[in-house]
Amino acid sequence: MNIFRLAAELFLIYLLYKFIFDFIIPVYESSKKIKKQFGEMQEKMQNNMNQYQNQQKPAQQSQPAKPVQKEGDYIDFEEVK
Repeated sequence: MNIFRLAAELFLIYLLYKFIFDFIIPVYESSKKIKKQFGEMQEKMQNNMNQYQNQQKPAQQSQPAKPVQKEGDYIDFEEVK
């Protein structure tokens, strides 16, 4: 009976080994890689947004603001027949 118990324990150890090295470690590494890529993508998007905002600011500042002049109350209307 000892040999059967030893064989069962060795088989369970083998299954645990396969589970850890064929499932747990690859899942951990791929999740770490995905997090890194996601962070890089967010950083790139933030840089693009900052560049876009920096390009828009000078264009908006170069146009002088035209003062709104009200010459009176004028209503554009069509004649109803």
